[in-house]
Amino acid sequence: MSAAGPVLDPTAFDFSRPIAGIEEIRAVNPHRYEFEMLTGIVHVDPSAHVIVGFKDATPDDFWTRGHMPGFPLMPGVLMCEAAAQLCGYYYSTQKIGEAGSLLGLGGVDEAKFVRTVRPGERLVLVGTGLRVHRRLTRFLVKGYVGAERAFEAVITGVPLGKMEELRGA
Repeated sequence: MSAAGPVLDPTAFDFSRPIAGIEEIRAVNPHRYEFEMLTGIVHVDPSAHVIVGFKDATPDDFWTRGHMPGFPLMPGVLMCEAAAQLCGYYYSTQKIGEAGSLLGLGGVDEAKFVRTVRPGERLVLVGTGLRVHRRLTRFLVKGYVGAERAFEAVITGVPLGKMEELRGA
């Protein structure tokens, strides 16, 4: 994987004062209920195409009961979904594509999972744009629990169309 972008300390951000909380995220991302994989956004640097957000894993999350009983672990696919939602938030708020366009998950490459994420832990997501364009975006997203790397993946996003048109389809 490319070591693109600045090196950021995932513990250095003020998570008690996100620049975007769940309501601001909902204003941009259409995910709801159990598929809201972001709790907040704490940093956006458009000049470097960097975004930092987080997901607080809770005992009430839908996956804790069945994955796995007695030792609940956040599924890797949900970590990748959180990364994709982070990229979608960046795409929309930084006006990369056409206004009102929804960025869909086009691919997950080079995924590596190196630490579990358990209920009660915070998954911090650091996304760095490798290619940021209206027709295709690629972000290297690294996930951390504290200072420990939990996963990393290259997330490809493609525009699906305008939300109002997609809802009517």
